Order: sequence, then structure tokens, then C-alpha cells
Amino acid sequence: MRFCSLAFYILLLTACTSSAQKEKSVQSTDKIFKLPEVPSIIVTPQERADYLAMHYWDIFDFKDTSFIHLPQITEQAFADYITILNQTSLETADNGINNLLKKAEQDSSMFAHFASLSEKYLYEPNSPMRNEEYYIPALENIIASDKMGEIYKTRYRHQYKIALRNRKGTKALDFHYSLTPENQSSLYKINARYILLFFNNPDCGDCKTVKEQIKGSATINNLIDKKELKLLSVYPDEDLAIWKQNQSEIPSSWINSYDKGVIKKQELYDLKAIPTLYLLDKSKMVLLKDVRFEDVEHFLFQVAGDM
Repeated sequence: MRFCSLAFYILLLTACTSSAQKEKSVQSTDKIFKLPEVPSIIVTPQERADYLAMHYWDIFDFKDTSFIHLPQITEQAFADYITILNQTSLETADNGINNLLKKAEQDSSMFAHFASLSEKYLYEPNSPMRNEEYYIPALENIIASDKMGEIYKTRYRHQYKIALRNRKGTKALDFHYSLTPENQSSLYKINARYILLFFNNPDCGDCKTVKEQIKGSATINNLIDKKELKLLSVYPDEDLAIWKQNQSEIPSSWINSYDKGVIKKQELYDLKAIPTLYLLDKSKMVLLKDVRFEDVEHFLFQVAGDM
């Protein structure tokens, strides 16, 4: 599945001519996704993105359920829409998602389809478009809608509860960790300007990749050396033999810990996939939640210049 077409970017970043819009209308007998005509007075990329965030779905026929079975049209349009939202403010994106799901309520099957697309693109861990802040308003609409059966809402309610936990801009939940059976501590006892939480498992291939990226990052290592950053590596599973066998792979400058599966069992943190990275400030406020290594490094590189 393509995530964004060249034609889409041209539409967003340049003013469309009326002839181009007419050309799209000529194909109205075919199954296509038709974009709304952006008023000619809206010319800047930011203004066009804001307009499309609210009007992108104006022409789409939500009662035509045949579109559910045409992912090259409907799913592609949804993926392109998320790309547009990334060019807007979070408030505008939230309003756009609310607008989309309200429109989708015209048909229960279509509503369920867009709920599924929202989960696939905004929540599933392997999606490059994953964005929990966008998924939260989608979940609020799904849970409130009478177009979704109560039995199906159970999963979405659980996702909503977890999404609100340790949300960006909120205090991270405290938890206890162990360095040895006799040596235990807690997250809130760590004192540093920034704290990087690295939930990982030595048997996880992606965890090894991220571990090497962190170890090779000049930005992160400089901050650790300056005592501005502390890195808490947490093994969240119960087989301690694996953790003990791989302790030598963890740099001595990191806090190398385990928690015997308590974090997972109590769902204190969203660990639906690992590795998982959280960045906190000194007051334990969440700055970044479940993000890529590149996002963490970029953030720390930006703030390092202010130190």
C-alpha cells in the first residue's frame, strides 16, 4: 500500500487549476476518490492543509459500502489524509478526525471500516503513521457511537484507557525496578534533567538494533557523561536467566534493571511491542511516549544546544 502519492503532494502544495478539478469530475462514473475543490483564495500549504483537514471527505459517499472493498481507493485516501493532518495543529487534526468519524456514521459497516483503519494506521506498533494523539479522538468517537456494538467496544475502551496512561504532557507512572534481588529502587528516585526509559528484551532483534543505536549516539552519550541524562533499561519479562546472561551488553553508565513482569501485568506502560522508548523530564513529565530512537535523539540534540 502506498502511503502518499506524488499527485497528492502536488495537490496539497500547489494551487490546483479549475481545469484540473474538472478533469477529476469527468471520471465521476468510475470508482475514484474525489477531493474537494480548495477555494482559490487559499494558497499557502498551511492554509490548504487546514482546509483539507476539515473538508477532505466532503464528496466521499459514506453510504456506498462498495468502497470498503476497494483499499486502493478508500484505504489510500485515509493514509493520505493522515499525511495532511501531520501538516496541521493537533487541535485541527482532532477536529478533522471527529468530522471524519461523524460522517462515517451514515452507515454502520462504513463506520466499523474507518474504526479499523484508524486502529491499523494510528495505533498498531508497526505502522509508520502511528500517532496515539490522533487515535485518542478516534477512540472517543468509536466508544460514543451507537453504530458500534457494545461487544466490539470492549477492545477500544481498553485501548483508550491505555492511551491516556503516561500520555505526553502528563506525569509518568512510578514503578519499582530491581538491579539485584536485594537492590531495588523506583523511577521517581532517579534524579536527572532527562530520563530515558528503554523497555527491552535481549532476545528481541529490534531491541538489539535500538540498543546499538543508543550506544552509538554521541548526543545521548554526551548527555549521560554530563549527568544531564540517565538511561533506565528495563527488562519487563519474567525469565531472569535471559536478562542475567546478557548483562554484559549493557553499558555501565546505564541503569540495568528488571521488574519480573509487574509492569506488563498491571499495564503500567503500553508495552504492546518492544523495544519501547519514553523520554521524561526531571519532574517525570512525559516528553515523548513510545517513539522511535530517531525521535528521541532529535529531541535531545535540540535541547543539548541549550545546556
